Amino acid sequence: MNYYETDRIISEYLVFHYGKRSEILPFAERPIASLNFPKRCADLLLEYAPAEPAAVSALDIGCAVGRSSFELTRRCHTVVGIDYSRRFIDAAEAIRRDGSVTCKLVEEGDICRSMTGVLPEGLSAENVRFQHGDACELPDTLGAFDLVLLANLIDRLREPHRCVQSLHAVVKPGGHTLITSPYTWSEAFTPKCNWLGGFERDGRPVRTLETLKDLLSDSFDFVACCDLPFLIREHARKFQWSVAQGSIWTRRD
Repeated sequence: MNYYETDRIISEYLVFHYGKRSEILPFAERPIASLNFPKRCADLLLEYAPAEPAAVSALDIGCAVGRSSFELTRRCHTVVGIDYSRRFIDAAEAIRRDGSVTCKLVEEGDICRSMTGVLPEGLSAENVRFQHGDACELPDTLGAFDLVLLANLIDRLREPHRCVQSLHAVVKPGGHTLITSPYTWSEAFTPKCNWLGGFERDGRPVRTLETLKDLLSDSFDFVACCDLPFLIREHARKFQWSVAQGSIWTRRD
């Protein structure tokens, strides 16, 4: 079927043309407040760090190209970043090793310009280790950490429940984990039978946060949640603006 003949695109354009402000953008945050998402995630998790940084460890599951991992070194002596994409890990490792990495930034069509990503001042490259890995099959050799971050990961996993249920093994008793996601469930990444939310069961909607509470209830206490907007640049005149929900959890002793 033609993309512009689908029910979804018709509804998107109807709200685009005729929707009320509250229907189009129901969040108070503006896109300009959505920058530096990886840093904001790390800063939020670091609010729960133990007082003595020399003893604090952190794990960044789904670290992508590594900014949150580096930011966690502000309060953590040991940080491990894991991602399934080898190219992400290669880029993060290049920044750790060389302090920067250069890429092509799309301006329009095939027109690109060069951009260099630089490790911000004050962040430690020595205390970070990056490795390739599967969030659904974390190695037993990882150990347990004081802080664990899963930023915009769960709705891109084939079996997100396996990843969530394994958190008790990588978070120390008394430690904390931050899970963020815009809950963009799609069968392109996750079979529908494995979605944690975004569907109806017995005539009622099932939300992802509700399922997270069920999956984590044996080992974790729910602390709080908040909205975390983020902006991804596609090209010079197109941006993807989303609002992740962040939830903080404490591992019971």
